Amino acid sequence: MTLTQLEYIVTLDTHRHFVLASEKCCVTQPTLSMQIQKLEEELGIKIFDRTKQPVIPTEIGASIIAQARITLREAKMIQQIIDDQKDTTTGELRIGIIPTLAPYLLPPLFKQMREKYPQLNLVIKETITEEVVHELKNNRLDCGLVVTPMQDSSIKEDVLFYEELFVYVSKKNALYDKKYVLATEINPDQLWLLEEGHCFRSQILNLCELRKSADFHFKYETGNIETLKRMVDKSDGITILPELAVMEFSPSQLKLVKRLNEPRPAREVSLVTHRDHIKTRLLKALKEEILSIVPKPMQKLQKKKVVEINY
Repeated sequence: MTLTQLEYIVTLDTHRHFVLASEKCCVTQPTLSMQIQKLEEELGIKIFDRTKQPVIPTEIGASIIAQARITLREAKMIQQIIDDQKDTTTGELRIGIIPTLAPYLLPPLFKQMREKYPQLNLVIKETITEEVVHELKNNRLDCGLVVTPMQDSSIKEDVLFYEELFVYVSKKNALYDKKYVLATEINPDQLWLLEEGHCFRSQILNLCELRKSADFHFKYETGNIETLKRMVDKSDGITILPELAVMEFSPSQLKLVKRLNEPRPAREVSLVTHRDHIKTRLLKALKEEILSIVPKPMQKLQKKKVVEINY
């Protein structure tokens, strides 16, 4: 049994296709197949059911692959110890980030990381929190930038900052002339929401004390906050925006932004990792760069209250 063989079975499990897995491992498909078969012969069991399309692990194969992921993570820790000793920030950092953070945080973060750490390879995946957690547990991501708390004992949460939530209201809406808005004043029939699966949707439903199954007059599914903003601009509607989304608004746009009463609702943004993560130096560098971008007042809860999330 070799680390290379373990890498092959993990990659095949990830992609569920021999050709794709061989391409990811930079070997020919026959080579990858032969090495996996040799491992199966050595262990005396079948790791994959090749009669299925796409190929899937057998029951015992799934357990072996799970252990292989742990073994590979531990093996990589040796190189990480060496890198930490050399005080170098090199290698690859795989980051998952939710769509409601990505447009506002990634552009400045990517620019700073590229300039400061030119030898660091950043691999970024934009996806929902549930998928970020799944990828962390399967060692396909090193860290995630998501909204917390999550109450998952296998995930370590390092709180970075708190984003206040603002009401964005059309000029045609009755709430436009108000300086402050009460959550109870928001009409569900005028509220534009993200699609199911987004933690930000869950927070808004909790903030406005709406049932998850609320019967909205008009349903529109999107994962893009900017789209919601444009829908409000063209209607008499309302949406809720996180603080980073309004920071670069023009004076005319800011007139459409209303604060909610104190304690101001907010979402907690954290850098999350698997409890057995190994890239300590790279994660420290990432955290420092994020905090250099986010305004200092956002790094403290102050007069804000974190809105619950239904994971």
